[in-house]
Amino acid sequence: MAGSSLPLDKAHLLHAYRTMKTIREFEERLHVDFSRGDIPGFVHLYAGEEASATGIMMHLHDGDRIASTHRGHGHCISKGVDVIEMMKEIYGKQGGSCHGKGGSMHIADLSKGMMGANGILGAGAPLACGAALAAKVRGHGEVAISFVGDGASNQGTFLESLNLAAVWNLPAIFVVENNGYAESTSRDYGVAVDSYVDRAAGFGMPGVTVDGTDFFAVWEAAGEVIRRAREGGGPTLLECKMVRFFGHFEGDAQTYRGHGEVEDIRANQDCLKKFEHAVIEDGVITADELRAVDAEVHALIERAVQEAKAAPLPTHADLVTDVYVRY
Repeated sequence: MAGSSLPLDKAHLLHAYRTMKTIREFEERLHVDFSRGDIPGFVHLYAGEEASATGIMMHLHDGDRIASTHRGHGHCISKGVDVIEMMKEIYGKQGGSCHGKGGSMHIADLSKGMMGANGILGAGAPLACGAALAAKVRGHGEVAISFVGDGASNQGTFLESLNLAAVWNLPAIFVVENNGYAESTSRDYGVAVDSYVDRAAGFGMPGVTVDGTDFFAVWEAAGEVIRRAREGGGPTLLECKMVRFFGHFEGDAQTYRGHGEVEDIRANQDCLKKFEHAVIEDGVITADELRAVDAEVHALIERAVQEAKAAPLPTHADLVTDVYVRY
């Protein structure tokens, strides 16, 4: 748009907002429905971290692979996994992304390059190395991205993956989503280095730190490191400093957080509020246009919940399917 100071046009900005709003609405609804006892299993929510997944994934296509974490809903939505299928999966129903047999921590869709959320800390990093090696062999310019949190950043699998990617010069990006806590342990207590990017130098790769609550900062940094990987420049560690609105898991009393901490980050470090302020102040998008997106997203999430509740459960016969890969 003429006169805009922002790096994306209106269509892409609206896409970014819709994606972030969909993640937020999805997670806020799960928070309510889980507390009602409607959802089986365990749930970890991504609310507050939307700018990281969205800013990174806007540079990817279906051929690029990502490996997610136990807090993976935002990564799935940003990578294009169907929201209604995701909701059915979380409710444990037929028609879910994994036929209702994986649940929140195991959503995957290989057609979208989403190799799966993962309940094992750091387990996605070696998978990303494998996907990056395959991409390098094919030579089509594809990349692989591993997402980890504070806790997984200390796992041996993650550090070994950094070394492997550097040795093989893989088109891989290792994203550390630094929300300040490994479950209930502050990063200041459990991590020796001042910044996660300090570790990158030990493996001979560049590291970049960005404000993970600023969509535009994430988008710009991710674009550069992904371009570098596509062109054969090798791996990069990208740290996104961010916040999470909810506890480590649903039901977490969060007694480890300071008084008023959650209220403060919702008021002052909300990536959606920052994005909305930027685009409205710039004049490229109006508040009314954003509210229209809000209404459409709300309707989508409501439809997803209702379809998930109405869908049938897997049958006894489904128990022995999808156990082995069929070629």
